[in-house]
This record gives sequence, structure tokens and C-alpha cells, in this order.
Amino acid sequence: MKLYRLMITVLFAVFAFGQIQPRSAASPEVGANLPAQRIGPNDLVAIFVYDAPELSRTFRVSSDGFIRLPMLKKPVKAGGLMPDALEASVAEALSQGGVLVDPLVTVTVAEYNSRPISVAGAVKQPITFQAAGPVSLLEAIARAGGLTPEAGAEILVSRAHGDQPGAAVLSQRISVRGLMDAADPELNLPLSGGEEIRIPEAGRIFVVGNVKKPGAYPIQDGRESSVLKALAVAEGLEPFATNEAYIYRREASGSKNEISIPLKQIMDRKSSDVPLLANDILYIPINSRRRLKMTVLDKILLFGTSAGGTALAYGTIH
Repeated sequence: MKLYRLMITVLFAVFAFGQIQPRSAASPEVGANLPAQRIGPNDLVAIFVYDAPELSRTFRVSSDGFIRLPMLKKPVKAGGLMPDALEASVAEALSQGGVLVDPLVTVTVAEYNSRPISVAGAVKQPITFQAAGPVSLLEAIARAGGLTPEAGAEILVSRAHGDQPGAAVLSQRISVRGLMDAADPELNLPLSGGEEIRIPEAGRIFVVGNVKKPGAYPIQDGRESSVLKALAVAEGLEPFATNEAYIYRREASGSKNEISIPLKQIMDRKSSDVPLLANDILYIPINSRRRLKMTVLDKILLFGTSAGGTALAYGTIH
């Protein structure tokens, strides 16, 4: 009977001991276990060394790609490694440093800070975020709230060619229409961090003077514009328009040209329509003695670029 009670006591003791987990076996608490990607500067990694609570914690990767562990004289390289490769490096460093014999190491990424993706330009909410996993170009634009009505016909995606500092930057042009209409799925580029996405605004034409609706009008989808098209979007001429109009154009050299065009002959289909370029100003005077000065050209271009140029007053005409 006594032997039987002793056996029962031993069994209960073994069972209770099996339910108790040693405190040192608990892994460090981290905010998230993110998808495995190459570790970079400023990333936060969680390192768990079995039965070594003094070594199990989160470590911030330095700007030069290293982490410093307690009781190790030399830092351990983490930049450019996958988490499983860092596990092997940490285990080897602990063994060679005489800290532990055959340590069991687990590495997870708690926070990425080395994979920024920035979206700027003609988007509703310019943003920079960290790529914690695979991200597509459409997803990045969606995070920025989508495109604005002023967006141009192309998206510029720039990324460094390689992980080394000073690597060459490669740029790629993506058609907005091809991307949004899913005409070519390959245009929805996969992003992994380090990309800069910029959506330039569409080129604009400024129509001022004796028209019903003066303003700045975008040239969408890379289409060409002309005097007749510009007059159409400006809802036509007001009464008493002159026979001539003027195009003010800034050349690539910085010089400013005034180009006289036969407005009445164009309207009567007796002369060919005149093409317009982005940032051209089409000016229709009320009479031939009132002309737009070159100083006003700069004011209109500045106003149109910074504020949209949707309300150009007649007071600017001299």
C-alpha cells in the first residue's frame, strides 16, 4: 500500500513538472512576425536564444548593417542577410565567442525600416511607407489615395540597381492608361522597397483674353492640342475678337517668343490649325491695340503652375 502511494506521488510530480515551462525558454515579445525578406539598416529583428534570456531580445540594425549582442566583443553582420542566414551567423558568433556551446537561435523580423516606397506627384495623398512584403504598383498608388485629375499620361518608377550604396538608379516609364485599364498586366510592377514613384502632372495650355472661359487646361494622355481645340475647351470667343491671336512660348533655352497667328483665317478654315505645346499661352486680344506684355507671361505661368490657373483675370491684359 505504501509503495502504491509513493508511485502515485511520483507520477503527480512528473506531470506537474511537465506543465511548467522554464522562464528562459520564452521568446522575446515582439510586435509582429513579418514576412522574411533581406534585412537592412534600421530594421528591428527579434533574436531568441534557447535557454539564454539575457540574449533573447529585439535588436535594431545599425546604419552600417550590424547588430551588437551582449557578451560578444565584435558586432554581427545582419544587413543583406535573410533571417535564417542571420540565425546561423549569430549561433556561430556565440560559439566562437565562448558564450554558449551549440546554441539554438531563432530570428524573426519585428519591423522593417529599410524598405521605403514613396509615392509623390499627382496623387491625392503623397505617402512613404515600408514594404513589409510584396507590393504591386497599383497597391502603392492606392495607398496614396489614387491619381488626381491633373495626372499625366505616365508614371515614373525609379529604383536602385543593387543593394550597395551609390548603386545606379534605374527609371521606368509606365503608361497610366495601360496600367489602369489592365491592358498589360506586366505594367503592374512588383515592388520590394527602395522605389520612388512619381506621377507628373499633365502638360497644360493657358487660354486668356477674349474667350468665354479663360483658364489652364490639361493635355490628357499625351494627345496633341491646337488653337481650335483650345478655343473649344474655353467655350469659344467673346464678341469683338480681333483677327489675330498670339502664342507666348518659353523655349528650352529660356527665351520667350511671341508668335502671331491668323485667328480669323483659322476660324474660317482658310488657314491651317496651329499646334500648341505644353505651357503655351494662347492670347486673344479684345482689340489690336491691347497686347499682353512679356512680364505678364511670367505671372500667368507662375500662377498656373502653383494654383492651377483656373481663373485668369482680364486685369492681366495690357
